[in-house]
Amino acid sequence: MDLTDILFTVLWAMTPIGELRVAIPLAIQTYDMVWYQAFGWAFLGNMVPVMILLPGLNRAGRLLTAFPNPLGRFILWRAEQLRRGQMKTIERWGPLGLVPLVAIPLPLTGAWTGCLASWALGIPPRRAFLPITLGVFIAAVIVTALVELSVNFPFLGD
Repeated sequence: MDLTDILFTVLWAMTPIGELRVAIPLAIQTYDMVWYQAFGWAFLGNMVPVMILLPGLNRAGRLLTAFPNPLGRFILWRAEQLRRGQMKTIERWGPLGLVPLVAIPLPLTGAWTGCLASWALGIPPRRAFLPITLGVFIAAVIVTALVELSVNFPFLGD
């Protein structure tokens, strides 16, 4: 394992589309990392945007939605989707309702979506951080387990 492999794993985990779903398989299957190294570096990389987005999304959201632009429209559209889809869960479970939104490793879920949902639903960053972290951890466990199963039992992928 070389420093470039670690860097690419961390960077892929930081992306809004790839996150852990790309970083862990890439690290294990392409960079030949041991599962716990891939898990650790990808988890760390996925948490970097959380530490930036949670405290900065209020200001960035106001700035991006203050004037017409494609990114601002996308953020408003996605925030409205999250409000409609997650409001009942958040009303019932509070910030813990963010955990499944982040933990299930499917498209349009993950740490970035969890941060956007916390902003859209008015959950303060301090209260959203632990549920999002727990969700990232669970997602990393799921993706790592699935990759390890497919590597160790290749017939499962047939």
